[in-house]
Amino acid sequence: MDYYYSFNKYLRKTFSTKVHRIGLNAGFTCPNRDGTLSRDGCIFCNEKGFSHFAGTALPLKTQIETSMDFLKDRFNAEKFIAYFQNATNTYAPIDKLRESYDTIRSFPDIVGLYISTRPDCIDREKLDLIESYSGDYDVWIEYGVQSAHDATLEKMGRSHTFSQSLNAIKETSRRKIKVGAHVILGLDKETKEDVIHTAETLAKLPISGVKFHALHVLRDTRLERLFKKGDIALPELSQYVGLVCDFMERLSPECVILRLVSDAKKEVLVAPGWINGKQAVIEEVKNEFKRRMTRQGVYYRPV
Repeated sequence: MDYYYSFNKYLRKTFSTKVHRIGLNAGFTCPNRDGTLSRDGCIFCNEKGFSHFAGTALPLKTQIETSMDFLKDRFNAEKFIAYFQNATNTYAPIDKLRESYDTIRSFPDIVGLYISTRPDCIDREKLDLIESYSGDYDVWIEYGVQSAHDATLEKMGRSHTFSQSLNAIKETSRRKIKVGAHVILGLDKETKEDVIHTAETLAKLPISGVKFHALHVLRDTRLERLFKKGDIALPELSQYVGLVCDFMERLSPECVILRLVSDAKKEVLVAPGWINGKQAVIEEVKNEFKRRMTRQGVYYRPV
């Protein structure tokens, strides 16, 4: 039984072939790190924890070629999604964005353009540019929403509000662009009711997918300092599983679960270790849905 609409199922349905995503570093920065909004960044951020090309100076074409060769050899991948992952991938002059995105046009096997960014770093000119790729590619913008609660966003050092996420989602949804929302579960001081509020709020918005992150600690972050002082608590596996099921129960059954749980490189991850047992987490989520006798969308109420 399919308890939720997985990203793998979406890819099979959309492309009818084996598709893998390639994480790319286009060399962009972030207004939350370059001094425009802050120099501290989000309390949890360390790109070395999740990005293969963090800190690299490799040209985009080289990153793509290297990744495609590996994925073809290791997983027999046939088509690919270019995922602009590092930093804020709409935070640059329009000509620089076009130059970066246009790199994918040299690779016929690339079928998707996915762009990760902040909700306060988008405008109509940038949306016009991104929409222009929709005739040739499966185009998504993934926004770092994280929570619908401004107090939580402030604690995380996000330097944006939920209203900015709301505006970005609504403006993007008017285009031929699918919208993904990143959400962090297990945030310190957020209750189950807070999480359900975020779920129900997003379920009313024109989003096509949700990507879940479990709150975790990476080295050389402000979150690490808070964790070592005992000032912040991390979710246990059972708590996370409960929250992710609570959340998915309230999403539309057609909302793609872009990722069920985050992971991190072992040498950068401080805690919790269970996030790297991704398959075990997936099985626990399925077991929890089975125990509840529910599934994604069971409490969804269309607007």
